[in-house]
Amino acid sequence: MADQQKGAQTPVTRRNEKVGLVVSDRMQKTIVVEVTRRVPHPVYKRVVTRRKKFYAHDEQQAAKVGDTVRIVECRPMSRLKRWTLGDVIRRAVQVGIEPSAIGLDTPATVLAEPAKRKRS
Repeated sequence: MADQQKGAQTPVTRRNEKVGLVVSDRMQKTIVVEVTRRVPHPVYKRVVTRRKKFYAHDEQQAAKVGDTVRIVECRPMSRLKRWTLGDVIRRAVQVGIEPSAIGLDTPATVLAEPAKRKRS
């Protein structure tokens, strides 16, 4: 009976997790997460910032640019994607401005060239 209980339990594996900032969500079901870490320089011992980008799978497309997210290591899904979105830790502020609020009422004002000055 003890053998059955031992065999029934699945081994608990700790998957690697990282926390970073979403820098791109333009691809379908894929986000690019930039993970920043601070480490001492091997020779000069000054603290330097190291950044690395990871491609992560986002099935529900829940993460947006600027969000702080947790990504979890998984099997390779493509040439670059080896991570999945764990959860969104903090949402970024989404700012939306209407064109009329900044004086862009007609498309002609957008396309008009600024007057060129004559050099004398």
